[in-house]
Amino acid sequence: MIRTLPRVLGHEYARPTRRTVALMTTTAIAEGLSYALLVPVLRALFGDTPRDAWPWLAAFGGAVAAYAALRYLSDLSGFRVGAELLRGTYHRFGDHLARLPLGWHGTARLGEVSVLASRGVLDAMGVLAHLLAPFVSACVTPLTIVVVMLAVTWQLGLAALLAVPLVAAIQLWTGRTTAAGDAERVEREHEATGRVIEYLRAQPVLRAGGRSQERFGLLDDALRDLEHASRRSTVSAVPGVLGLALTVQAVFTALLTLGTHLALGGTLGPAETLATLVLAARCADPLLSLADIGGQLRGARTVLSGLDAVLRAEPLPEPDKPEQPAGHGLELDSVVFHGGGDRVVLDGVSLSVPQGRRLAVVGPSGAGKSTLLRLLARFHDVDGGAVRIGGVDVRAVRTEELMSHFAIVFQDVHLFDGTIEENVRLGRPDADVAEVRAAASAARLDEVVERLPGGWAAHIGEGGARLSGGERQRVSIARALLKDAPVVLLDEVTSALDPANEAAVHEGIERLMAGRTVVMVAHRPRTVRGADRIVFLDGGRIVEEGDHDELLRQDGRYAEYWNISLAPALSSPPQPQWAMNKPLR
Repeated sequence: MIRTLPRVLGHEYARPTRRTVALMTTTAIAEGLSYALLVPVLRALFGDTPRDAWPWLAAFGGAVAAYAALRYLSDLSGFRVGAELLRGTYHRFGDHLARLPLGWHGTARLGEVSVLASRGVLDAMGVLAHLLAPFVSACVTPLTIVVVMLAVTWQLGLAALLAVPLVAAIQLWTGRTTAAGDAERVEREHEATGRVIEYLRAQPVLRAGGRSQERFGLLDDALRDLEHASRRSTVSAVPGVLGLALTVQAVFTALLTLGTHLALGGTLGPAETLATLVLAARCADPLLSLADIGGQLRGARTVLSGLDAVLRAEPLPEPDKPEQPAGHGLELDSVVFHGGGDRVVLDGVSLSVPQGRRLAVVGPSGAGKSTLLRLLARFHDVDGGAVRIGGVDVRAVRTEELMSHFAIVFQDVHLFDGTIEENVRLGRPDADVAEVRAAASAARLDEVVERLPGGWAAHIGEGGARLSGGERQRVSIARALLKDAPVVLLDEVTSALDPANEAAVHEGIERLMAGRTVVMVAHRPRTVRGADRIVFLDGGRIVEEGDHDELLRQDGRYAEYWNISLAPALSSPPQPQWAMNKPLR
């Protein structure tokens, strides 16, 4: 774990950490050496002139004072370094998450990252501030005392030295036997955290179904699994704790017996015997504390390993010699993508979107439509083939440069807990007020602002909780309009909206798409029909391709899809005029 800690903290913080560890080690050695002065004190007390003990007592007091000062400095250093590194580690963790591929940030990682961002970082600092000094003292001080015992009485010192490998073996064995249990407990903790978040998000669905008073089975199962894993982890550590305690007591008893034998045989004097027994007792105390400290360190070690695994996750490689796209046309050339599993999500997909043209991607759920959009923006790297923008492989374009070419509007919109203006400005932070207002007006977001108490200064809540789905979508469109990127990616942005909000969002989408290269995943008939070209994706393959009229004449999969999509519209009554003019909340 000592090797993991500097990796988690980062290279810039490794030096102060090493200095702190060195100071803690020096303190532990000073503590052990101070006990060496007990030998001349006891010799003087048991000798002919007990007053000769006063100088040695003064030296012992000075050594204890020096140790206390070192201990104060080492503890203070641990607290200071821990506090200073807390903020730096949070920044390092956040910056690294921002560099990881966008495809890495899936919903399955929500619980894991939540635990690591809170407990993981705090554990890293807690080890440095609270656990490292006692652990170093429990390891180094007994070894120093053993060296002192060797100098005083080699027989007892040698006997104590022989016990060192035994104690170390028990600690290693305990760590190995509890590693699996600790890992399982942390895994269950991540799962339980994810289920708690899921339970909170599912409240509208549970209450709408009249199940608000019922227990949530998935959460109960996760908490039960966490309880069982925690119990197994605790039970697995018991043999090691008992084994360490019994070993330390047995060694102390053996040293007492050997010391008594040597004293009765005349090999040791009373002063040396008493001094070595006092030293042996001082060895026992820190060794017994290893059981408690070791358990805490093992718990922190598992969490730190998870934090280290995230920090060691490789971002998508940046090109050594970056290239600039020559235009904004898009191309997929025999693209193969597995998505981290055995199933092929996209299998040999080839298509091109000329600059300024619109491509609609349709097909059944699970066909790979959203994955196709994400590969265009390099959320992931393809497993085979190539994705190009302006004739240049996206892997040859710097990430920042590549993302500047894309405006992305997905069905699930995430907004931050701030004002509408702050959320729109994410598209282009340096935009002036007039540009923000113009983008909002083009997305018909100004209508929403007028209805909010406080207008532009009104906070919209975490995730835009104070806005409806359609209103959040308008913020997303305004953000994309403000960015003014030449390529637009749309993923079923109107699939879950009411007619009034759909009309407003569709109007904003039309303004967003004007004059830009567009790839859109869509199901609405009028959205698909307005595309220059349409591809029908199924099972990760393009099964049909052409314009709307051409595909209808083929009377294949697209024609079947088109007829099905028209059926609800033909059977639904016409919307009243007021519903099309006033956006609904």
